[in-house]
This record gives sequence, C-alpha cells and structure tokens, in this order.
Amino acid sequence: MFQRALEDIPQVVITAYSGLTVRYASEIGALVLVRGLRIGADYEYEREMALMNRAMQPNVETVCLMSSLEQQFISSSRIKEIAKLGAEIDSFVPAHVSAAVAARIGNQ
Repeated sequence: MFQRALEDIPQVVITAYSGLTVRYASEIGALVLVRGLRIGADYEYEREMALMNRAMQPNVETVCLMSSLEQQFISSSRIKEIAKLGAEIDSFVPAHVSAAVAARIGNQ
C-alpha cells in the first residue's frame, strides 16, 4: 500500500526490514530518518526515540515534520475503528487503502 501511495515520487524506495530502524538506516547508508508528528504525545515519543537512535547510531539524524491541522486527528487505529463501524473512510485514505481495509474488515 505504501508503494502504491508513493508511486508518483520516484526518489522514494519502499523496502521491508526487521530489527531496529536506525540500524537498518545505517546499513543502507541513510543519514536521515523522517518522522511525522500529529499531536503533542507524538512529540514526546519521537523525541525519546530520536535520542535513543542518536546514542546507537550518531551518524543518523532524525527530522520530525508536523502534520497539517486537517490531518492531525487521523490515525490507523481510528481509521480501522470507523471502518469496522460501517462508516466511509475514503476522505481519509487513498482509494486503494480504503478498498484493502474494507476487504480486511469484511473477512473478520
């Protein structure tokens, strides 16, 4: 779903990995982790994570981007909850994601 959502941005490469993100970033030569912030609680969590990552891999920097006001309340948990209760999620996610969520919810 990530690949399809970002297919118009050729500079973005989607890969699967396991383990620590900061370790994987270092293995592939990435110098920056880009993280998104929605609400205040995200800031505290991401700050702690960035400090731990820096302690483990000082050469990998973390950059946090704040979401727009219109997007701050959207989370995967909320999207799944709305879908399970039968409401439309099309205005919150791309069409292919909405279809995948609907298919998964229908299978439960």
